[in-house]
Amino acid sequence: MTGSGDLEALRAQIDRIDADLLALLNQRARCAEQVAGVKRSQDDDSFYRPEREAGVLRQVREQNPGPLPDAAVVRLFREIMSECLALEQPLQVAYLGPEGTFTQLATRKHFGHAAALLPLPSIDLVFREVESGRVQFGVVPIENSTEGVVTHTVDCFMESPLQICGEVILPVHHHLLARGDRLEAVEVVMAHPQALAQCRQWLDRSLPGVEQVAAASNARAAEAAGKRPGAAAIASEAAAERYGLGILARNIEDRSDNTTRFLVIGHLETTTTGRDRTSIMLSTRNRPGSLFGLLKPIAEAGISLTRIESRPSRCVNWDYVFFLDLLGHQEDPPVAACLEQLRAASDLIKILGSYPQAAT
Repeated sequence: MTGSGDLEALRAQIDRIDADLLALLNQRARCAEQVAGVKRSQDDDSFYRPEREAGVLRQVREQNPGPLPDAAVVRLFREIMSECLALEQPLQVAYLGPEGTFTQLATRKHFGHAAALLPLPSIDLVFREVESGRVQFGVVPIENSTEGVVTHTVDCFMESPLQICGEVILPVHHHLLARGDRLEAVEVVMAHPQALAQCRQWLDRSLPGVEQVAAASNARAAEAAGKRPGAAAIASEAAAERYGLGILARNIEDRSDNTTRFLVIGHLETTTTGRDRTSIMLSTRNRPGSLFGLLKPIAEAGISLTRIESRPSRCVNWDYVFFLDLLGHQEDPPVAACLEQLRAASDLIKILGSYPQAAT
């Protein structure tokens, strides 16, 4: 057994390590301030570099000897980097709100708690706020592993000049929230339509016949449930805390691997990291073999196509715009050569951005 003397010695060792950590953290912060000074002297206002942060976090994960798990180490370093960046230039980030949404959780995961967050009621407004320059970046959902693409986000890229600067992968766990503590007392369940769809089997099994009402967001549903007796909401644990609700049932999503992908949008173009993704928008006239003609250069180049979606062009009936995600950066020679072939094969090509792949 460890005696009291051994325990005191270990605590003293922890105190010394904490003092060293504190000194090193402030040393890192001073270096960040010096970096800011150098950039200002060179008229360089790109204080936040997604590719640099992605590289640091990837290196931390790869060099972690344990016993702390990789996810915990990455989370700690993300907050350190967030606080140091705030000394250089505080970031302002808009996201699809209100507070308590999964988009807010994704934004915090990517930018840390030192960033100033602005919740907005629609995806259009997030795009508009970033386009105007009132905030530097925005975060919007793009696809869910169960329910597929968020079409509103895809449509916004048709008109927007913004670039995709990064992505966030967030495991999504839905909880049933309410003011009461009895499942039998629930008369109506409110949630965003995607959340209702992601929990369809659980709802049919556990609350058969209970009315389901679509809400603008899960957070709005949680807010409403807090004011309405007999109402429950499907939302996150953060929403439960934000709106003072109890959790009647945890993890009610139908798939345990339920995941949502979010995009970071801004005016910034990122350089290659070696583990990147490129998103593009293509259109071509509606004729036999047109889609094959677009996909052929990608296949011949050996480039992995991770997503393809089609949306109406809004210009001519039955003409479509295709949105594709490719592995690689537009500066990588194989991707660059492929993009040149696509320019020749399509009526329109728009590169929405090359950006670091998210670390899950």
